[in-house]
Amino acid sequence: MPKFKGKSGAKKRFLMTASGRIKREKAYRSHILTSKTTKRKRNLRHATLVDSTQEKRMKILILG
Repeated sequence: MPKFKGKSGAKKRFLMTASGRIKREKAYRSHILTSKTTKRKRNLRHATLVDSTQEKRMKILILG
């Protein structure tokens, strides 16, 4: 049976933590920043974890 390949786009965007969770960056910080408040932009800087309901699906994308 052939090996499963992970998705290269997902590999570039997500990181596995040491405990097995998946880390991601937040969206909505690429353009039209003048209309967003400073507080909102500051909160978008920090990375966060993928929701637990989506973790299984994301691991399949990353690891194959």
